[in-house]
Amino acid sequence: MHSSHLLLEEPIRMASILEPSKASFFPAMTKIVGTLGPKSRSIEVISGCLKAGMSVARFDFSLGDPEYHQETLENLKAAVKSTKKLCAVMLDTVGPELQVINKSEKSISLLADAFVVLTPNQEKEASSEVLPINFDGLSKAVNPGDTIFIGQYLFTGSETTSVWLEVSEVKGDDVVCVIKNSATLAGSLFTLHASQIRIDLPTLSDKDKEVISTWGVQNKIDFLSLSYTRHAEDVRQAREYLSKLGDLYQTQIFAKIENVEGLTHFDEILQEADGIILSRGNLGIDLPPEKVFLFQKAALYKCNVAGKPAVVTRVVDSMTDNLRPTRAEATDVANAVLDGSDAILLGAETLRGLYPVETISTVGKICAEAEKVFNQDLYFKKTVKFVGEPMSHLESIASSAVRAAIKVKASVIICFTSSGRAARLIAKYRPTMPVLSVVIPRLKTNQLRWSFSGAFEARQSLIVRGLFPMLADPRHPAESTSATNESVLKVALDHGKASGVVKPRDRVVVCQKLGDASVVKIIELED
Repeated sequence: MHSSHLLLEEPIRMASILEPSKASFFPAMTKIVGTLGPKSRSIEVISGCLKAGMSVARFDFSLGDPEYHQETLENLKAAVKSTKKLCAVMLDTVGPELQVINKSEKSISLLADAFVVLTPNQEKEASSEVLPINFDGLSKAVNPGDTIFIGQYLFTGSETTSVWLEVSEVKGDDVVCVIKNSATLAGSLFTLHASQIRIDLPTLSDKDKEVISTWGVQNKIDFLSLSYTRHAEDVRQAREYLSKLGDLYQTQIFAKIENVEGLTHFDEILQEADGIILSRGNLGIDLPPEKVFLFQKAALYKCNVAGKPAVVTRVVDSMTDNLRPTRAEATDVANAVLDGSDAILLGAETLRGLYPVETISTVGKICAEAEKVFNQDLYFKKTVKFVGEPMSHLESIASSAVRAAIKVKASVIICFTSSGRAARLIAKYRPTMPVLSVVIPRLKTNQLRWSFSGAFEARQSLIVRGLFPMLADPRHPAESTSATNESVLKVALDHGKASGVVKPRDRVVVCQKLGDASVVKIIELED
């Protein structure tokens, strides 16, 4: 099954390019995060998204109130039940986002070379001459000549719904700007982005805290996407806040890097966060276009060697309105996979796009093709070299399991884990075959009642490349006698057979804990 893996260093055979793509039980090893919204919140569409390959659902609180998102989430739960496809939940904070307030919701036409005033006075009506904003410190933060972008879905350079302004002068609290391109702003809310300027607002706003402590707690969110993370301290404060909210101490924090400030402190942020989201929409404004790819490659490499999931955004914008991506977008998705991305995040494409299911399906197919030529050998050597010696006990078991699986051409690696850490470590070495992470629930008590942990750990692997979780029966603990472990193994193998990953006479590598020892074993299946 995996012997035909080509490497990009070899000349790629034309025949393999012309071969039709094969469908399998999971569309790709790379995960897809879909943002649910107006065009993707019915049970029917969400079911289609799950079948097409979405494994994490993102709820963006910049738009819609908690009731709206709760309805969407109830539909997601129904879709998960009917499709039997696991899905994790990600809450995306608003953060220190600057916004233009348009109470009347009338369209605003802006003409190139005219002047417009940005004012913190929110009592004023939004018009072609005046735009009220939600921040009173803008006049202190900008200087004449600075660039400001305003748009509903962030400026890409070709949209007629976004405008580029240049600061002309500062008058008291107001900022007078020259309009650089004609555009029409439609809707009630627009994002304002001041390029490379420090915005003195907290990363977790009071509104964010309120949403997390109510909606987040009620729904036991798996991931918190922390918008506009600028310092490691932002992640520490968010973690401290989550730790006081019941089950949310287990929620993973993904730092969203969206500006030069976050980029400057990237290494410290990576140490603190559980994962990274490269928000290329905003970053593409803060950085010159020719630097975006450099940051992407450097950041993904750092996430890979640290063994932390990395997510890339803004990949197929044109699929918001079209059934096919552009050639550049298709190449971009493949390059994100070859650079080492764990997951691709779709925003507007699924939120308000006309083809959410087709977009997920298309992105999944591109990822699967790129995975076939991913140079695992080189990647493995680089990662081992970076880890250095002496390796930790777990790290050495994980790398040995991957090496063994590749040497014997195993069809799958099965890993028994209770915290999910061992499985994530195996995935860090990017095996060419899927890793079935069998999460063994642990019994815990708070002195009042007993409960099982494990569901969080299982769902949180849904954002890691190549990791496919299943929750084991709590009656078979991981560390007990080998006999019960065999029965959990049998369940895992049956799951693999049912989903078509494991066939008779295949080899399977199993990584498990027996007492205090960790073992890697190779089993050959019978006919």
